[in-house]
Amino acid sequence: MRAESIKDRPAGHVNAIHLAVPNFTDLMRRSPTFTASLESAKETMVTDTSDLKMLGSHTEQPTDPDEAVLETVPYSGASEAPCVVRFTCPEFTSLCPMTGQPDFAHLVIDYVPGPKLVESKSLKLFLTSFRNHGAFHEDCTRMVGRRIAEATECRWLRIGGYWYPRGGIPIDVFWQTGPMPDDVWIPDQGVPPYRGRG
Repeated sequence: MRAESIKDRPAGHVNAIHLAVPNFTDLMRRSPTFTASLESAKETMVTDTSDLKMLGSHTEQPTDPDEAVLETVPYSGASEAPCVVRFTCPEFTSLCPMTGQPDFAHLVIDYVPGPKLVESKSLKLFLTSFRNHGAFHEDCTRMVGRRIAEATECRWLRIGGYWYPRGGIPIDVFWQTGPMPDDVWIPDQGVPPYRGRG
């Protein structure tokens, strides 16, 4: 006896089977417990984005980091167990202040939020505003870290600037706002020391 395939069945038969199976989503939406839980989650999970000007709209690229604005949103988890937020920018670019030639870095930014989170589109625009900015590696790395820390009023922040070699010497710059907090797991930044081809 050969197995019956769906295409052997009349269309009405398949549809009848389809209609007989209740839609799980519809059942859950009718449940008063589920509806109350969903509304509660919406109240606690919704982030106030009313002050954001860049997200969801066309934004001109700032040409200088001093002109760039870091937008923030309220962090709803500030009163709960702390977390670490990590941003990685593997293609950060600035200019050498002496020669005007481009410098490249891999930035890793870890921060423990306080009352505010940095909005990621504004962070991207801020980081790319360094493309025509002339500053030494140390100044660029510290400026990025300080600006984020000031904008977010974070509990703690560290930045690792892993700069690619210029003149045969890679420069790694590390900066943090203070001692590492004891009450949160902060992973290693995971960037190995520069080895070149050796």
